[in-house]
Amino acid sequence: RMMEIFRNLGEIDEQVVPITIFVAVLCLILVICHILQENRWVNESITALLIGCASGTVILLISKGKSSHLLRFDEQLFFTYPLPAIIFNAGFQVKKKQFFHNFFTIMLFGVIGVFISSSIITAGSSLLFPMFGFIGLTPHDYLGMGAIFSSTDTVCTLQVLNQDETPFLYSLVFGEGVVNDATSVVLFNAIQKLDIDNFDGWSAARLLGDFLYLFSTSTALGVAVMICISTLWCLFVSYRHSTIREIALMVLMAYLSYMLAELFHLSGILTVFFAGIFMSHYAWHNVTDGSRITTKHVFAMMSFIAEMFIFLYVGMDALDIEKWKMNKLSFWNSLGIYSSVLLLILLGRAAFVFPLSALSNCMNTTSTSTIKPKHQLIIWWAGLMRGAVSIALAFKQFTHYGVPLDPINATMVTTTVIIVLFTTMVFGVLTKPLVTYLIPHSRRNRNISREPSGASLDELNLPLISIEESAATNFLRAKQSFSMLIGAPVHTIHSFWRRFDDAYMRPLFGGPQSNEE
Repeated sequence: RMMEIFRNLGEIDEQVVPITIFVAVLCLILVICHILQENRWVNESITALLIGCASGTVILLISKGKSSHLLRFDEQLFFTYPLPAIIFNAGFQVKKKQFFHNFFTIMLFGVIGVFISSSIITAGSSLLFPMFGFIGLTPHDYLGMGAIFSSTDTVCTLQVLNQDETPFLYSLVFGEGVVNDATSVVLFNAIQKLDIDNFDGWSAARLLGDFLYLFSTSTALGVAVMICISTLWCLFVSYRHSTIREIALMVLMAYLSYMLAELFHLSGILTVFFAGIFMSHYAWHNVTDGSRITTKHVFAMMSFIAEMFIFLYVGMDALDIEKWKMNKLSFWNSLGIYSSVLLLILLGRAAFVFPLSALSNCMNTTSTSTIKPKHQLIIWWAGLMRGAVSIALAFKQFTHYGVPLDPINATMVTTTVIIVLFTTMVFGVLTKPLVTYLIPHSRRNRNISREPSGASLDELNLPLISIEESAATNFLRAKQSFSMLIGAPVHTIHSFWRRFDDAYMRPLFGGPQSNEE
C-alpha cells in the first residue's frame, strides 16, 4: 500500500509537492514562534530567516548543489496578493488617535525622509560602486536602488517597545514604518515611468509632480471607497446583521480598493493603506461585535502569513547557487559593495531623522510631543532594518520571474538579500539591549503618556461655527483659533479635525465619539 502511495506521488503535478513542503515549513515557523513568544530577542522575522536558511541548506544537499528553492519568486504575484494584505493590516491596526495627533511628524519621516534617504543612497552608490569594479548599472537602476533601500522594516523595534508604556514613541515608529513602505513603493513606481535619457530640471519636477499626483489621488481613492462602504452599512446593512456577509464584504472591499487603484494606474499600496485606516475608523463600528473581533484577527493573520512567506523565501534565496555563480566580483569587492550599501543606509537614515526631529519639535510646543534625543536614536535605529518590501522591489527591478538575466542584476539581488539578512538578524538582535538601555523599564512606567494637553473634551465638542450664537462670539472664537494655529499649528489642526470628525463625519459614517474612545 505504501509503495502504491509513493508511485502516485510521482504522478502528481510537480508543483504540489513543493507547495506542500513550503506550507509545512511555514507551520513549523508558527510553532517555533509560539514557543518563543515571550522571547523578545528573536522575533518572527529572524525565526523565518533562520529556518529559511536551514531549509535551503537541506534542499541544496538533496539536489546535489543544483538549487536551494522549493518555489520561484514571482514579484508580480507578490504585489497582487501578499503585499496588499501586509499594508492594509498596518493601516487597519494603527491607533488612529495617536497616528493623527502625530500625523505631521509621521509624514515628515515617512515621506520627506524617504526622498532624503533615497537621494543619498542613489548618489553614494553611483560614486562608491565603481571604486570596487562594479560598473554597468544604469541611472535608472541607481534611482530604483535608492527607493529599494529606503524601505524600512520596524518589526524588531515594535516588538521591544510597549504601546501602553511609550505610546508617543511607538506611534512614531509604527506610523513612520508603514508610511515609509507605501512612499517607497510610490516613489519606485514613479521612477519606473521616468525618462532617464532626457533627464533635466523639468524631469525632476515631473518626478515630484508624478509622486504628488499618485500620493494624493491614491489616498483620496482609498478614503472614498471606505466612505462608500460606511455609507452602505449605515443605510442598508445595519438593519439586518449577518456576521459572515459582513466579514466577507469587509475583506472584499479592502481588496477592491487596491485593484481599483491598479486599474486606474495609481498606487494600490497607498490606497489600501488609507482604506485600512478609514475602514477601522468608520465602517468597522457599524458591524456586529463578532464581526469586529473576527475581522481584526483575520487581517492580522493574513498579514502575518504573508510576511513569514517572504522572510522564509529570503532565507532560502540566500543559498541560491545560481545567483552567486553569476556574480563576477571577487569576494573583497563584493564585501565592499555590501559595506557601501550598509554605510549609505546608516547615513541616509541619520540625514533626515535628526534634522526632521528638530523641525518637528519646533512645530510641536506640547511636552508630550517632543522627540527627545534618546527617542531620536531609537527612531534612527528602528529604520535600519530592511524587509519584505525591499526584497519585492529588488526582484521587480533586477529579475524576471525571480531569475536575474545578467551578472549585474544577480549582484544587486544578492546584495539586497545580504542586506536584509544582516540588518534583520544582527540589528534585530541588538534592538532589545539598545532600547532597554535608553529607556529603562521603570522609566517607561513613569512616562506613560496621557492625552495631549491644550484642548479639553468640552472644547473639542464645541462646534466650529454656530448659527445659534452671535456674530461677535463666532468672530472671537475664530480669532482664538487663529492664534492657536499660529502658536501650535500641529496640535490645533488635530483638534480641529477631531471636532469636525465628531460633529459631522462620525454621525454620518459610524464610529464612537472622542470621549468614548
